[in-house]
Amino acid sequence: MNNQIDLKKPVLVIDDEADIRDLMELTLIKMGLSVQTAAGVAEAKEALRKHIFSLVLTDMRMPDGSGLEIVDYITAHNLDIPIAVITAYGNAVQAVEALKNGAFDYLQKPITLAQLRTLVKSVLTINNTTEVEPISKQASAPKQSDKKMKNEPTSDKASETPVCERLLGSSPLIAEVRQLIGKLAKSNVPVYIAGESGSGKEQAARSIHELSARRDKAFVAVNCGAIPEALMESEFFGYKKGSFTGADADRAGFFQHADGGTLFLDEVADLPLSMQVKLLRAIQERAVRRIGEMEEKQVDVRIICATHKDLNTLVESGQFRQDLFYRLNVVSITMPPLRELRDDLPQLIQVLLQRILHGETMILTVAAEKALLQYSYPGNFRELENILERAIALSKNQVIEVDDLQIHSHQLDAQHTTSSDTSSNLSSDSHASLQDFQFGHTQIQDYLDDIERHILQQALVQTRYNRTQAAKLLGISFRSMRYRMERLGIV
Repeated sequence: MNNQIDLKKPVLVIDDEADIRDLMELTLIKMGLSVQTAAGVAEAKEALRKHIFSLVLTDMRMPDGSGLEIVDYITAHNLDIPIAVITAYGNAVQAVEALKNGAFDYLQKPITLAQLRTLVKSVLTINNTTEVEPISKQASAPKQSDKKMKNEPTSDKASETPVCERLLGSSPLIAEVRQLIGKLAKSNVPVYIAGESGSGKEQAARSIHELSARRDKAFVAVNCGAIPEALMESEFFGYKKGSFTGADADRAGFFQHADGGTLFLDEVADLPLSMQVKLLRAIQERAVRRIGEMEEKQVDVRIICATHKDLNTLVESGQFRQDLFYRLNVVSITMPPLRELRDDLPQLIQVLLQRILHGETMILTVAAEKALLQYSYPGNFRELENILERAIALSKNQVIEVDDLQIHSHQLDAQHTTSSDTSSNLSSDSHASLQDFQFGHTQIQDYLDDIERHILQQALVQTRYNRTQAAKLLGISFRSMRYRMERLGIV
């Protein structure tokens, strides 16, 4: 065995089965890599203490422990080493746990050599790692955060720009999203983005891509709900000339176009079950076969998906495959609706106006600005942009009046519905009637805030001020609960 460490790209292979270790070692050596092997967890930890590695491949189940221990060990000691785990077929839960704990990717047994080569090439290309000090040398070494990795942008400004351009605002909710995107951009794990329609899910996906090492490759966005079922396979995987009537030339599919980059599957919940099976295989095998061809071809694609539907509910009802859900939902991001980013509205309105006007000047009257700030935006950012474009088209003399917005009647209906539905759960003497206020003035927002504050306080009392349980009772996230309490001054 070749246990001499090549300081450029050494690989540590951990498996208790000697045949598998030997096979993986020979494969990696043929790729020009040096290899060190370990037969268990204890031996692997000893190797990590003494040597420098650029990649770790570990089996999940071993006589003296689990591959999760290796993942946790590397994370706990701040070793900047990508790690991939090897799991038994169908054991998706352990694989997801490993990915969430810091693993880069995972393979399912039986492993094909093509899969192994693709994963190793992807990891070493993406990381292009500089040397990482063994644990014994870390006390005197500079912190890894102080070193510049070869694949990282040359300045902090460069790394922040794409996120700042796409996801504006200083609200706590959007700040948390930006922070999570920055972390996810450094890895290659699949990401699931949830959120209402128009809340910026694609902008979040593009931000992840633009901050990642894949930013120089293609970002391919696909609306799964807009493709006829009969054309899905050819659109996703491509076809060979003559494979069916009308196939007059070879054509690449979405996966081939995104090779080396990112494939964004928007409204992934709309995929039919037959296509879900084929998509699952393509993701697992990292290979696709065009219609009319016999051989599969390897592809290196990062998957990001999004939908405004509840995938958990669809899995429970059998409309979405559980194994595909585990593959896609390794790490999730929830995009906050625009109504929860009210403090950021003035900035967002100005940015969108500048983008639409292309340098021209346009003035919002006080009444128009007030109406925009008080509107609930059920269509989120997409609706706000639509409202501003319509107002610009209807405006006169470069001035946007409140009537140009055409949201007044919609606003009244929405607020009346919200208040009437909510007030039925409140005591009759706890709040004034909506008729005591004039619509279009600041009193409306104060009134709605008062109703929201009362509901939150009732939920807190009912759960003995357990904010987590109160959030579940109201059907909102804990993060949203915390933000609402801060906004409304609830201690």
